[in-house]
Amino acid sequence: AAPAAAMAAALGGLGLLRAQRLRLTAAAAATSAALGRTGHGAPPLRRGVAAAALHSAGRSYGSQAKEEEELRVRYLDDEHKGIVVLGLNRSHAKNALSKNLVKMMSKAVDALKSDKKVRTVVFRSEVPGIFCAGADLKERAKMHSSEVSSFVSRARATINELANLPVPTIAAIDGTALGGGLELALACDIRVAASSAKMGLVETKLAIIPGAGGTQRLPRTIGVSLAKELIFSARIVDGEEAKSIGLISHVVEQNEAGDAAYRRALALAREFLPQGPVAMRVAKLAINQGMEVDLVTGLAIEEACYAQTIPTKDRIEGLLAFKEKRPPRYKGE
Repeated sequence: AAPAAAMAAALGGLGLLRAQRLRLTAAAAATSAALGRTGHGAPPLRRGVAAAALHSAGRSYGSQAKEEEELRVRYLDDEHKGIVVLGLNRSHAKNALSKNLVKMMSKAVDALKSDKKVRTVVFRSEVPGIFCAGADLKERAKMHSSEVSSFVSRARATINELANLPVPTIAAIDGTALGGGLELALACDIRVAASSAKMGLVETKLAIIPGAGGTQRLPRTIGVSLAKELIFSARIVDGEEAKSIGLISHVVEQNEAGDAAYRRALALAREFLPQGPVAMRVAKLAINQGMEVDLVTGLAIEEACYAQTIPTKDRIEGLLAFKEKRPPRYKGE
C-alpha cells in the first residue's frame, strides 16, 4: 500500500508539472488539491521598478529586484539570467528568523514556484559573517505559548515550501548557520560553505529539539548515527568538517569580501542554466520522490518522470541543437 501511495503521489506531482505547461487546467487543480499542494497558481513575484546592483566576484550583476527590509529578492541578468537570489538582511539580529522574516520568505517562495523564468534559486546572507542564527529568541520570549506553536508551524511550513520548489536550490553559507538557520540550508538541494563557516543544530542546549525539519533532513543527509551524535551533543562544525561528513557539497576558503561561498554557488548555478528546464524539474521530482520509497517503486517513478520529457518542445529543440551542433535554446515547454 505504501509503495502504491508513493507512486500515486509522484504521478500527482508529474500531473501538476504537465498542468503548469498547459496553464493549469481544472484537472491539474484537482490533483494539486488532492496532494495538498497549494499556491502553484500564485502570480509571479513583482519586480521593482529600479535596477539593483549585485556585486560579486569583482563585478556587478544587474537585476530587477524587489527589496524588502529583511529579505532581498534579486533576479540576476546577463549570463546569470534565470538565477534568483534570496538574501537575508537582518544585520541587527544576525538574520534570526522573526515572524516578519518568515512571512517574507513564505511570500517570496510562493511566488517563485510558479515563475517559469526562474531556473535556480540561491539562498544567501547579505550580512557579513552570518548566514542565519536560527529563531529570534528575543522575539520568542515575548510570545504567548500559543504564539510560539503557531510560529514554529509557520516556519516549518515555509522551509518545506522551499524544499519543494521545483527548481534547483543552493544555500551559500558564508558564516554561522545554527538551529533554524541550518534547517533552512538543509532544505536546499545543495549546500556550499566557506571553510570558516560554523554549522550546527544546537536546540538541545535550550531543552528543545530542531522543529523545522532538522531531525528528518539531517539524518537523510549525513546518516542516522552521525545525525544523532550532532543533535545530542549540539556540536558545531566548521566548513571543512561539514564537507568531510557530507553536510555540504563544496567548501571554499573565505575571501576578503566574505562571499566566497556565494561566488561558488553562482558558478554552480550557471552550470544548471543551459539544461532543459522541464527536465530539471522532473529530475528533481524523481529524485525527491524516489528517495522515500523502495527501489522498484523508485524506478517506476523515474519511468513516469522520463515520460514527461518526451512530448516537450524542449526535447525537440535539444535534439535539433545536437544535430546542428549549436547550443539549445530552451523555453521551458
